[in-house]
Amino acid sequence: MSRGQRTSLADLASAVGDHSPVEKMTTPTPAPRTVALRDLTPNPRNPRDDLGDLKDLESIADLQLQAATVVTRTAYLALYPDDAIDTRYVVINGCRRLAAAHRYGRTDLAIVVNDEIARDRITLISAAIAENVDRQDLDVIEEAKAVESLVVECGRADIAAQRLHKTGAWVSQRRALLQLAPELQTALRRGELAIREARTLARVPHWEQVARWNAALDKAKAKEESADDPSRERRPPAQTRAVAAALGKFDTNPALLAGALREFLGADRLKTLVELLERS
Repeated sequence: MSRGQRTSLADLASAVGDHSPVEKMTTPTPAPRTVALRDLTPNPRNPRDDLGDLKDLESIADLQLQAATVVTRTAYLALYPDDAIDTRYVVINGCRRLAAAHRYGRTDLAIVVNDEIARDRITLISAAIAENVDRQDLDVIEEAKAVESLVVECGRADIAAQRLHKTGAWVSQRRALLQLAPELQTALRRGELAIREARTLARVPHWEQVARWNAALDKAKAKEESADDPSRERRPPAQTRAVAAALGKFDTNPALLAGALREFLGADRLKTLVELLERS
């Protein structure tokens, strides 16, 4: 600091924590080391349900571009003593790299040991979630479950939002997705249901969610079938009204309905309808 420059208490307060220049100087990033795969266990509380096919990490057999972040077994078990950990380290960020190393024949992995992220459960969960969310490695339901677990651990949604550097609205929207019926969660994961629609459906009971979703699917299907049927595109609304009017006069003038249907359906379709009626 140059002579005469003044620093307010607010400036000092904002420099504490993740943005602290003092922490950056006194707590340097640990140097990577290489350990055998047998010394590593993937995080039992990894927010990912599925690691994927790992094809994008096939090159790890020859070259590892990024070290995995791990904590020691002792540090991990201090937080989760009931978890079964038999190796020296637990991989917090890099579980896909570890799985790819096993799959593609690598025998070791570069790691960075950082027990600081295991100082409490909230920090550990935040570290596990942050990498996946920032890199978009989670599908939306995995993301929602991970966010919910952090909210439970923090006790408040706004604190969880701060730890993830997200807005309160983002956290609220992700948590709402867990209120979806199971089949709609599956549709969301497959990309068949948009997040915006999902958030709306999540506000109503499960049975109504499914009913609305099925109705939307039926409507979309009917629209698609109509687009594929040129005769429907050419059919004037007046013909539809004529059939409806003829139905109302069927008891007194059945021939009127026959004429309306002939005009509405055409000869071939009318013949098909007659054949079906004769069979019934």
